[in-house]
Amino acid sequence: MGTKRMGKQTIRLESRPVILASASVGGKQESKGPLAASFDYLSEDTYFGAKTWESAESAMLKKCFDLSLQKAAIQADTLDYIFSGDLLNQCVGSAFGIKDSNVPHFGLYGACSTMAESLSLAAMTIDGGFANTVCALTSSHFCSAERQFRLPLNYGGLRPPTAQWTATAAGSLILSAEGEGPVVTHVTTGKIVDAGVTDANNMGAAMAPAALETLCTHFADTGRTPDYYDIIATGDLCEVGSAILRELSSLNGYDLSSNHNDCGLLIYDRGKKDIAAGGSGCGCGASVLAGYFLPKLRSGEIKRLLFAATGALMSPTTTLQGESILGICHAVAIENLGGAC
Repeated sequence: MGTKRMGKQTIRLESRPVILASASVGGKQESKGPLAASFDYLSEDTYFGAKTWESAESAMLKKCFDLSLQKAAIQADTLDYIFSGDLLNQCVGSAFGIKDSNVPHFGLYGACSTMAESLSLAAMTIDGGFANTVCALTSSHFCSAERQFRLPLNYGGLRPPTAQWTATAAGSLILSAEGEGPVVTHVTTGKIVDAGVTDANNMGAAMAPAALETLCTHFADTGRTPDYYDIIATGDLCEVGSAILRELSSLNGYDLSSNHNDCGLLIYDRGKKDIAAGGSGCGCGASVLAGYFLPKLRSGEIKRLLFAATGALMSPTTTLQGESILGICHAVAIENLGGAC
C-alpha cells in the first residue's frame, strides 16, 4: 500500500484503470450553450417526461447511465459497483435513477466535486483489486436544486453577478481494469477548507481556496508542475473563483495562466443575463468532463488532463444560521498514454 502513496494526499494508481466510455445528457439551457454539440442527448423538456423536478433529475440520470452502458457495449449486470451522487437530500436523484439496475451502489455527496469524488473512488476500487468494472455517475438539475437550496422558482428573485446557474446535466463514466481509452493515473483527495465566505450567491470565492490547496498538494506530492498538463480543468469556480484561484496560485509559485479552464465557464454563454458568473452544480463538471474533455483525450487532441472539481459544502440550514460555506476539491489525473484510443 505504501508504494501507491505519494505524499500525504495523493495516490498513484499502478494498474491505471481505463475509462472505457463516457456519456453526457443536458437540458434546454445546455442546448443553447457553446458545448451543445458535445452532449450525447439534450432534452427540450425540462421534466424529462416526469411529473416533478426531482423525478426529472432521476430520469435524466438514468438516461445518461443507459447511454454510457451502450457506448461501452456492456450490460448493467457487468458492473461491480456504481458510485453516484447529486445535490438532493439523501442523494435521491441517484437512488431513484438507478434503483432498477440491480448493481451494488455507493451514494456520494460532494456537492459540485461529486464527479471527481466518484471517479476517484471508482478508480481506486479497481486499482485495489476490489472490482473490474465500475460506473461513476453524477447529476444536477436547476429546478430541483433551486427549490432545495435557495428560493422557489416562482419567487422571481434577482441574481447578483457572483451567482452561478445550476446545470441541468448528468455525466457517466464506465471504468474498467482492462480495455482501451484514457487512463486514471493519480488521485489527490482534498481537505475541507473554510475561507469564511457566508454568501450563498458567491460559491466561487468559497471554493477557490480549496482548489488552491488541492492543486498545490498535487504538484508537491507528484513533483509535477502545472505545465505537465495540457488542461487543468476546475469545476465550478466560474468567473469569480477562477480569477481568485489564478491569483492565489501565482502567489504560491504556480502559473495557471496558459492551461487552466473551468467547466462552469465553458458550458454556457456568459453574455446571457441569467447565467451571471457561469455554470454550477455537480452535473456541470460531470457533463463537461464526459462530453467535452474525454473525447479530446480519446482522440489524442490532448494528452494530459487534471480534473479538479470543487464543491461548496453547504445546506439551507447552515446558510440561514450564518455558517460559512466550506469548500473541498478533489483532483484526478487522466492521461492518454498511447495516442488515439
